[in-house]
Amino acid sequence: MKIAVLPGDGIGPEVTREALRVLDALDLPGLELSEADVGGTAYHKHGHPLPPETLEVARAADAVLFGAVGDPSCDNLERHLRPEQAILGLRSDLGLFANLRPATMFPGLEDMSGLKPEIARQIDLLIVRELNGDVYFGEKGIRTREDGEREGWDMMSYSESEVRRIAHSAFRAARTRKSRLTSVDKANVLETSQLWRDVVCEVAQEYPDVALDHMYVDNAAMQLVKSPGQFDVVVTGNLFGDILSDQASMCVGSIGLLASASLGERQTDHGTFGLYEPIHGSAPDIAGQGKANPMATILSAAMMLRHSFGREAEAARIEAAVAAALADGVLGGDLGGDAGTQEIGDAVVSRLLTTS
Repeated sequence: MKIAVLPGDGIGPEVTREALRVLDALDLPGLELSEADVGGTAYHKHGHPLPPETLEVARAADAVLFGAVGDPSCDNLERHLRPEQAILGLRSDLGLFANLRPATMFPGLEDMSGLKPEIARQIDLLIVRELNGDVYFGEKGIRTREDGEREGWDMMSYSESEVRRIAHSAFRAARTRKSRLTSVDKANVLETSQLWRDVVCEVAQEYPDVALDHMYVDNAAMQLVKSPGQFDVVVTGNLFGDILSDQASMCVGSIGLLASASLGERQTDHGTFGLYEPIHGSAPDIAGQGKANPMATILSAAMMLRHSFGREAEAARIEAAVAAALADGVLGGDLGGDAGTQEIGDAVVSRLLTTS
């Protein structure tokens, strides 16, 4: 069980450390960890946010546990040298096209949500976000028009095969839940979205047991705060998925609680190769202060055990330990509490051991 550990920048190393402590507490046989630099840390050491040696470590692993990237000292670098390009490069190089982002309201935290408690407690959904297309990977630039005014441009595009493969991932995910899938697009104004909708409808013919509906992204954003219980699995493109999953994080109370898995088609001896990371950023304003909530990273490690190593029992134990710690009032600053990073990690580990 080879895991590439890429802590990254800011609070990345702090939250990753706690996730590794949780994995260590499980005493898993054959676990091998290899750590490498990524993001701003890698740029300062190696001159690039994703150096070749880091890529080699990731390629040789069965799964990647990723912290966070983002360093204000790199904000003025050329775009291809900025820390955020590391995660885009990893997704592209490793063929990771399906991002799974679950959002579930933990009992007792309803008052932490920006929604009314009776609405917040409905939330139990999975966002399946396409990762390798859309404006993030399209051609882009800044040009000067004939009148001398500068103009920024980005190309949004999806090929039929890209839509088809993420649609299959979403339908399969829906089958493991409540067999309901909502496809989010903007087909009323975007040709890219029209192709998206057409292809999703074609793929739906292969999954007659899954109920499919479509929703424009602006309506989806509204419905997510008005009536989140209507959603089970949501599939959407790179840009819309990025925005909606962050919105979902605040609906459940904090971005510090949301894990994610980025999967592709590569299979290892244990399961599906994937990259696992919290959806939050590097939070440089609190880096090194022991204030960061590591629960999203710990939950990402649980997803790693489930999807890349087929260890459902251990994954469920971690999730139960996190839920127990939250129910007992072990809350970080993001949830209105005062528990520090290590204290939260201690709480999860102690509850994990009592369920063994």
